[in-house]
Amino acid sequence: MGVHVYAEENTSPVAPSRLFKALIGDSETLMPKLLPQVVKSISLLEGDGGVGSIKLLTFQEGVPSKSVKTRVDATDAEKFTHKYTLLEGDLLNEKIESISYEMEFAPGPDGGTIGKIKATYVTKGEGPPTEEERKKGKETSLAMFKVVEGYLQQNPDAYV
Repeated sequence: MGVHVYAEENTSPVAPSRLFKALIGDSETLMPKLLPQVVKSISLLEGDGGVGSIKLLTFQEGVPSKSVKTRVDATDAEKFTHKYTLLEGDLLNEKIESISYEMEFAPGPDGGTIGKIKATYVTKGEGPPTEEERKKGKETSLAMFKVVEGYLQQNPDAYV
């Protein structure tokens, strides 16, 4: 078994509190609304949305992945941090056992945000995930971040 950690940062002109509320606090409602061609639904299978809760993200027909099941590992609405683990889905395969994500929405320049995400891949062998495997998750996360960012910029009274 191997453990491989990758980190990314993205900046946004939107305040950390607004991004956190939209991306973490209201994802079940907002993602299907903003990305109806990709996200069919996000359902809470177990829990109340807090630590230990299990969520199911179901994608529309034609999207390469059918669904993803995640578990909330930690969340802090005051520090704007969130950690979750991918339990089931197409990103997990004969090589990748699990993927955990840690997200932080830190204060950035001019009232904006520095979005930090750390992905920890646990592989079944010693080798790291391929660039293609990493790219798939990274591109999806960034695309969702940018769509929500655009929505918040166009709707300055949302999630304040």
